[in-house]
Amino acid sequence: MDKTYQPEQIETRWYERWEADGRFAPSGEGEPYSIMIPPPNVTGSLHMGHAFQDTIMDTLIRWRRMQGNNTLWQVGTDHAGIATQMLVERKVAAEEGKTRHDLGRDAFIDKVWEWKHESGGHITRQLRRMGASVDWSRERFTMDDGFYKAVQEVFVRLYEEDLIYRGKRLVNWDPTLHTAISDLEVENRDQQGSFWHFRYPLADGVTTDAGLDYLVVATTRPETLLGDTGVAVNPEDPRYASLVGKYVELPLVGRRIPIVADEHADMEKGSGCVKITPAHDFNDYEVGRRQHLPLINVFTQDAAILAQAEAFDIQGRPLPEIGPILPQAYAGLDRFEARKQIVADMEAAGLLEQVEAVNNTLPYGDRSGDVIEPLLTDQWFVAVESLAKPAIEAVENGDIQFVPKNYENMYFSWMRDLQDWCISRQLWWGHRIPAWYDSTGNVYVARTEAEAREKHGLPADLALTQDEDVLDTWFSSGLWTFGTLGWPEKTPELETFHPSNVLVTGFDIIFFWVARMIMLTLKFTGEVPFKQVYVHGLVRDGQGQKMSKSKGNVLDPIDLIDGIQLDELLEKRTGSLMQPQKAKAIAKATRDEFPEGIEPHGTDALRFTFLSQATTGRDIKFDMGRLDGYRNFCNKLWNASRYVLMNAEGEDCGASFEGQGGDVELSLADRWIVSRLQQTETQVTRAMEEFRFDHASQALYEFVWNEYCDWYLELSKPVLWDDNASPAAKRGTRRTLVRVLEAILRLAHPMMPYISEEIWQRVALLAGKATGDGSESIMNQPWPLPEEGKIDEAATRDIEWLKGVIVAVRNIRAEMNIAPGKPLEVLLTKGGPDDPARLEANRRFLPKLAKLASVDWLYDPQQAPLSATQLVGEMEVLVPMADLIDKDAELARLAREIEKQDKLIGGIEKKLGNESFIAKAPDAVVEKERTKLADFQAARRLLVEQHDKIAAL
Repeated sequence: MDKTYQPEQIETRWYERWEADGRFAPSGEGEPYSIMIPPPNVTGSLHMGHAFQDTIMDTLIRWRRMQGNNTLWQVGTDHAGIATQMLVERKVAAEEGKTRHDLGRDAFIDKVWEWKHESGGHITRQLRRMGASVDWSRERFTMDDGFYKAVQEVFVRLYEEDLIYRGKRLVNWDPTLHTAISDLEVENRDQQGSFWHFRYPLADGVTTDAGLDYLVVATTRPETLLGDTGVAVNPEDPRYASLVGKYVELPLVGRRIPIVADEHADMEKGSGCVKITPAHDFNDYEVGRRQHLPLINVFTQDAAILAQAEAFDIQGRPLPEIGPILPQAYAGLDRFEARKQIVADMEAAGLLEQVEAVNNTLPYGDRSGDVIEPLLTDQWFVAVESLAKPAIEAVENGDIQFVPKNYENMYFSWMRDLQDWCISRQLWWGHRIPAWYDSTGNVYVARTEAEAREKHGLPADLALTQDEDVLDTWFSSGLWTFGTLGWPEKTPELETFHPSNVLVTGFDIIFFWVARMIMLTLKFTGEVPFKQVYVHGLVRDGQGQKMSKSKGNVLDPIDLIDGIQLDELLEKRTGSLMQPQKAKAIAKATRDEFPEGIEPHGTDALRFTFLSQATTGRDIKFDMGRLDGYRNFCNKLWNASRYVLMNAEGEDCGASFEGQGGDVELSLADRWIVSRLQQTETQVTRAMEEFRFDHASQALYEFVWNEYCDWYLELSKPVLWDDNASPAAKRGTRRTLVRVLEAILRLAHPMMPYISEEIWQRVALLAGKATGDGSESIMNQPWPLPEEGKIDEAATRDIEWLKGVIVAVRNIRAEMNIAPGKPLEVLLTKGGPDDPARLEANRRFLPKLAKLASVDWLYDPQQAPLSATQLVGEMEVLVPMADLIDKDAELARLAREIEKQDKLIGGIEKKLGNESFIAKAPDAVVEKERTKLADFQAARRLLVEQHDKIAAL
């Protein structure tokens, strides 16, 4: 093995080897176990959330594969309708100076496919870097032919059962992209805005109880005033009880609109009167539905003011009896320009009561960056009520279990308050809706145009036009667990691997994806899509902030693996920012955090860091310190393995294969480490079963670092390097070294696949687990399980005694400032009846590990010389001080150190006693000074204790 661990030299090599050997495909043997990867966007690149999620899934798959399961990790990508279309549109504009409309639909779609084949595999290449053992031979794409058939089939069947319908409803509308978007694609941003209070004149000479001839309503969107169809007051509000059923005259428009009683109006807010615009506000839409108000749309698809309004009833049917007149002064104005003009006109008419500054949120499209407008448009919807009932029952009866269980409450709260789902998008890239129209607007839903004609007996010369819209990507991804396995065909894969075992997902898409998968999968397969849903938290930065480009705190997992120079990191974080001041601040923060860039850490260290922080459901603060620590862990394992190989290769290890090798004699240390291995195997397995990856990684870390490396390897040296040790004893220790290391590597493999494979190939032959011809992989080795009878409690007690003595001697050295290499004479006394025997049994280990000239049992404690003392249980460990230190010189040195601490303490106490400092200094500065004071005081106490001990000698 190389002297140093260099992950870049082994990772790509091993992944290519595994993939070429077909190691990721199902074995065809054992109980099926499957996971469907949440399909990342084809336009995307791996972010920290992906890397975290993929690490968890790969750990589960590799573990189950080693347990003998027939494993499938189904891989695929999502066509990402909006993101992909925008990317290719920009590419076409930059390269050809054309829009998609210049090209036409078919030519533009060809361009998208061309981009997909050339550049759409970026994220799958990054998945390989993370070590994802997905079955690449079964890679799916949500726009491939087989998947498209599944999407068509589901749409047609739902339509035939009246569970899909077309209607005019209110949706999130992106005025830039000209499409409806989902709530998940809306980003709510805090901002400072205005609240305009307007006077609406009462009609027919009516006045309020206070004698006013108007009502005051307030709005943050004055431009929607043009589409008001009512004013709501609370039914319990005595101020307006006499006005319910009366009318106001809508300013600037002149239309009479009713005053209605509805609980949406809050008596405690403002005047208690609320303008109702059902065609331009989701809350108002519900009021309009309850109060049977008309819907009046005043916006174009660009969010400009229409020349004539459009009026509909709540079912979306035209209402020609309502006048379409709008003030021509606003026709064609952008909504925000119209807002300014309307406010000015209301003020000029004496109808502006006041303007109030408020902090509110505005919805923005996460792709376009434009303010989202609730807009009344013709869309396709799924009626979800009948689909939701069995989906709720599946979780209630335990067919699907959430981990952690409390996420069931989030699921139920959404599912029991469902609105019909808008599934159409006004895009070109995506699954085109399988519906055709004739010239009179009749719709024919079928899998193909030919089927539509045959099903409905349409003449061959009747012109049909396919619906221009495509389906929401969440609709196609809702079929993911069964569509990827060949449905609607009855394939062997569907029979074998469905339902899948576990879905690994973030809590933020429980409704958008998880719930919809459950509804659609139950509907079309009669099975749940998965048996468990493991919900993980979000990966945040070290301060707990959400990672975002605008904050400049994004970490790229590939940069953590390969490393990145500071100048490249600065360019990535600030290159796209338009504001120089913000870019400057981000650059400074980046230099402070990474003054020399990011060093390479390797995939295994990153994966282990993720797993160490994978507590159930909670967000994680990604800690670069932990990443550094787990890179050191990889180095520790590498160096330990080099030690084992240097002492075992070419030597008789007692059992290269069962029945070979001579007799073995196991030392106390051998029996102890084998016993602890059994307990660690139990701990790690239990933690994996409970999805406690943090506990699994911690148990492995503690065993490898603290017990195998720090203690057992040291305990092996007195045997291996002792010329007087018997061949059987040496053989036993070599066998234990390699067998325990081989088991460690198998335990580590699901978490750290690369380093475990690299080392296992060298160790497995020595441990009798491989033939050495390179045909085996650790991936296909059995998961380590504890063996009956291998737990040795007596050995554990004896080793803990030995460790206690060694640590006691080391503590005395440190306290008395004795050089680490100076041999000491040690006496043991008092203690229990077994302690003298333990001393005799460990005479091989103690002198070498504790650097002792001698160690003896003192039967009469009264005969003890002046000594430094430590306790191990009831036993005393004595180090006689005669000739070890110059007592007077050491006391003088300690006195000087105590005096130095007194000055430091006095300075801080004086500062903290200054009332001016306490009043003016920031809280963080004051707290820092208090922490320093506590540290200095603690250091002084230790020095005093050491001084007193030496003075007493």
